[in-house]
Amino acid sequence: MGDQSAMFEAVREGMIPAHIYNDQDVFALEKERLFSRSWLFVAHESEIPNVGDYVVRHVLDDSFIVSRDNTGEVRVMFNMCLHRGMQVCRAEMGNASHFRCPYHGWSYRNDGRIVGLPFHQEAYGGEEGFAKKGQRLLPAPSVDSYNGMIFVSLDPAAPSLEEFLGDFTFYLDYYTKQSPDGVEVRGPQRWRVKANWKIGAENFAGDMYHTPQTHTSVVEIGLFREPKAEKRKDGNTYWAGNGGGTTYKLPEGTLEERLRYVGYPDEMIERMKQTWSHEQLAVVGDNGFMISAASIFPNLSFVHNWPKVEDGEDVLPFISLRQWQPISENETEVLSWFIVDKNAPEEFKAQSYKAYLMCFGSTGMFEQDDVENWVSLTNTAAGSMARRLHLNSRMGMKMDGSEVVPALGPDQFAGPGTAYVGYGEYNQRHLLSRWADYLEREPEQIDSVSIGGAIRGQLGTSCDTPGDLAPAIQGETREETVR
Repeated sequence: MGDQSAMFEAVREGMIPAHIYNDQDVFALEKERLFSRSWLFVAHESEIPNVGDYVVRHVLDDSFIVSRDNTGEVRVMFNMCLHRGMQVCRAEMGNASHFRCPYHGWSYRNDGRIVGLPFHQEAYGGEEGFAKKGQRLLPAPSVDSYNGMIFVSLDPAAPSLEEFLGDFTFYLDYYTKQSPDGVEVRGPQRWRVKANWKIGAENFAGDMYHTPQTHTSVVEIGLFREPKAEKRKDGNTYWAGNGGGTTYKLPEGTLEERLRYVGYPDEMIERMKQTWSHEQLAVVGDNGFMISAASIFPNLSFVHNWPKVEDGEDVLPFISLRQWQPISENETEVLSWFIVDKNAPEEFKAQSYKAYLMCFGSTGMFEQDDVENWVSLTNTAAGSMARRLHLNSRMGMKMDGSEVVPALGPDQFAGPGTAYVGYGEYNQRHLLSRWADYLEREPEQIDSVSIGGAIRGQLGTSCDTPGDLAPAIQGETREETVR
């Protein structure tokens, strides 16, 4: 543990051991202590709008069915048959009132309850041998939602999602609630990159410094109004709760003028004014900052930008949600959704989607620039020399630990948390410090769940606790042993 303690201490000081971006042991620790405890995004409610709609999503190696059952409630269920462990649902999305295991034909309602068991009487002696009542697919230990975004945690004792997100919900509303009816999503697009998952999360959390170098060509071809990529340094980085991001500095003007500048039509602006709080409107209208990229710890990111999609000076804003799904220490599956206000005009939706695909879709211009850097970093981090090198992530901090520039005061920035104008790696340090906190914590004992019979020996015995194990998303999910 000595070497690990030194690694975590270095991370907190902003000196990053290079090998953490391509290390099997580090990745094993992340699986055991980070992804087993954090709140992780799995779907948006607009992906399953109708009764019977479902999508299948993964939390690393665990497959979950996210379903809207026949009563309209959202369920998140482990995609494993209670009999011999086959995946119950093998399609990525669809609509179904029941799921039938292809192995032996056990079937379940879309709320997880078992309803069909072939040869129940002949094989098990009926209810006396295997009581179907109370049996259901194993629910995710903890389920909650915010603005239609569905999250799960594999930790049954996880803090509430609201507590986990903290003050970042203030900024999350800009992306996911531009009108009272919320947003709808399209996607996800999915692709894999040979890069470590943390790099993308850090990049979106606060790296304005790479834009003038990595994305110079995108600015030079006139895709944006800004004449130089260096314009990014006039914005700020902010961190609040369990997430942080970057902003652009807008030209002088009223709230309405500034929102029009990034391409929003008046009817959408009016709904924003009715939906956002006074402080949320003040960040844009009074302080002149427009939210851009952001990340929620550990692996969920957003981007908001406004490129030109046609000849002329008009720009169209788009919002994208993306998840960095770890495959291994050196490979990541990117899931990318397009987000748009549900009440936006149809023409706006179409043009905004075009802007998203052009910039941050699977073949987007920004995407290609970024991935080349991330793959190179990951490859280089695998060698023996990387274990001798600590990367300097102390931008914005002097040698004595003091700040290069002071944080913005409440009269300069109406949002919660801490914000700084200019380049700095404040957010990357916040994100990796949380990463270190999780990895230092010893794992807790997880209670096993038995189906239809006692488990003896090292695992102990099962208990007779039948009942509803998959309550509605609004309630708490319990982990119990069923018979």
